[in-house]
Amino acid sequence: MNGRERILAMLEGREVDHLPCMPITMQFAADRIGRRYFDYATDYRVLVEGQLRVAEEFGIDHVNTMSDPACEAADCGAEVLFTLDHPPAIYEDRALLAEKAALARLKMPDPCAEGRMHNRLQALALYKERVRGEKLIEGWIEGPCAEAADLRGLNALMLDFYDDPGFVCDLFGFVVEMEMCFAGEQIAAGAELIGVGDAAASLVGPKLYEEFVWPCEKRMVDGLHALGARVRLHICGNTSRILDGMGRLGCEIVDLDFLASLSEARAAMGPDQVLLGNIDPVRVLREGTPEQVYTAMEGCHRQAGSRYIVGAGCEVPRDTPPANLRALIDYAREHTATPNGSHFSI
Repeated sequence: MNGRERILAMLEGREVDHLPCMPITMQFAADRIGRRYFDYATDYRVLVEGQLRVAEEFGIDHVNTMSDPACEAADCGAEVLFTLDHPPAIYEDRALLAEKAALARLKMPDPCAEGRMHNRLQALALYKERVRGEKLIEGWIEGPCAEAADLRGLNALMLDFYDDPGFVCDLFGFVVEMEMCFAGEQIAAGAELIGVGDAAASLVGPKLYEEFVWPCEKRMVDGLHALGARVRLHICGNTSRILDGMGRLGCEIVDLDFLASLSEARAAMGPDQVLLGNIDPVRVLREGTPEQVYTAMEGCHRQAGSRYIVGAGCEVPRDTPPANLRALIDYAREHTATPNGSHFSI
């Protein structure tokens, strides 16, 4: 099996030769090819080169377009801080929608116009040319809560849930429409899997999640399925209180950060949900030994059971020792899972 075939087999409940491996590499990938992160985030050719290098060198089963969460906001007109060797960042105190009335004047960006979204579409086209079906190609969009926080400002949005819920609904509606348009263009360019990053959703409680966030995430997931894509949900942080809702979205893959329990996620989401994660990317993957990484992956696999993809809780830190990342991937290569739930070494 090649990487693409392996992931698809896992998602479809078929037997795999060994566990798929889909760690998130961004700064690690840029460093691996000796390029500044500014170039990785702004030049699709550099991103593709970095992703292909780590995928081929370490045996990762996919490539992705993710570089930072400021892509869509930048094309909406938000001020973005670019530095030479760190990810682009949103100015929290100069948010595009600092004044709520600005939402009514906000124009829907065109993903195919020159801009950061178009840069990602170009990455997908280049992947399609160079990957040739060997790796699964993953696109990426921001989820409703994360993108709303980028446009409005995180602290302001958290107050808006209480002070002006109608505005939140309007803002989320704008975000869903924009992201679905962006996703459609990514799928047309060659993405088979769309990652939905909604980190800010981990900061709201279950009541607000169910009332505001979940319905919009569900619209996204259903819309992506209608477009023919598979969906990977990635919510950084402690999602312990919203695991049930995450499981009800119907995503093919649900990522778990290290702050959430894989065993609790399995209990909440049932036996058929594919889970991904979730060793501590800093204290274990970066700062541990290869033996500790391998042992930690064994614990994750045991909790998750057969419907499982190997990965860290979040992004692989840029200064992770290569031997540690190889230990994570070695675990995937040396273990498989049968459809009935037992797992074993090859």
